[in-house]
Amino acid sequence: MYAIVKTGGKQYRVERGQTLLVERLHADEGATVALEPVLLRSDETVFDADGLQRVKVDAKVVEHLRGPKIRVFKFKPKRGYKRTSGHRQELTRIEVTGIELLASNAKKKAAPAPDAPAAETKEA
Repeated sequence: MYAIVKTGGKQYRVERGQTLLVERLHADEGATVALEPVLLRSDETVFDADGLQRVKVDAKVVEHLRGPKIRVFKFKPKRGYKRTSGHRQELTRIEVTGIELLASNAKKKAAPAPDAPAAETKEA
């Protein structure tokens, strides 16, 4: 069983017990966060809005860290323009603790029967 979840503007394929790096989440280390499912694949595939409301994907925040430094160099020839800057992305390592499909509590209601028959025929 696996799920596709969306966090930080990106989508990830996750399974139970998997650890992954995502963009920084506003949660303390050791906290449990709920991830937004986009698709669930088990015996059946769930991707409609009603079905996804029953899907629950939980993850535990393992640590907060920063990614590798990326050097950005700007250069324009024949003008003497050179600029160097860097960037380090703020990341969070999470571990997926559970993927489950909750049972449906809502029962489908039958259409109410009309009081009178819809088509009456008159004999002349």
